[in-house]
Amino acid sequence: MLPLLLSARQYRFHGDVEALSHHLIDTPVIGWEGIGTDLLDGAPDELRDRWLRRGPYPSSQFSADGIITPDGSPPSKDIVTEQTTGGLNWAYVLHADGIEVIGLYDYDRGPVVPWDTDPTSDFSDYAARWPPTGPLPVTPPPSPAASAARASSGTVRSATPVRTTAPNGAPAPVPLATPAVGRTR
Repeated sequence: MLPLLLSARQYRFHGDVEALSHHLIDTPVIGWEGIGTDLLDGAPDELRDRWLRRGPYPSSQFSADGIITPDGSPPSKDIVTEQTTGGLNWAYVLHADGIEVIGLYDYDRGPVVPWDTDPTSDFSDYAARWPPTGPLPVTPPPSPAASAARASSGTVRSATPVRTTAPNGAPAPVPLATPAVGRTR
């Protein structure tokens, strides 16, 4: 959920935390049954592809059909508060400077992840690693240069020159090794 919220703020809502808050809190009549990949509208294709591997799934609101209130009035918005978090594992609180991530089984508060955090980072899903203070359990994605170096590091290079033979069967001189271009080991 955290990468989806970061992406939504950065791309769909163009950095506007108030617009994101309005959408998430004020838009549903009762509440969200599920937050979906429509929050990725405007995100780069590579980010959308990462989230859409299982296919797009739209956000969906709870339906008022079949809900009967004790006094017979129409159902009202379901607001999650500290007292109504039963059954939830995580809470996300939107702040001006980032998203507070609270692992509800372990903490009453959580650290704030800055809004400019790369949504393609690896985020720990182990709630105990999200204490209110201390380092964030977030691993940034590798830089493009590091990814390229890792991709080429599987190339095997022999340190031993290859022996060749002359057409008459006699050993040929071994060519001098040329230095590798790009990086040293």
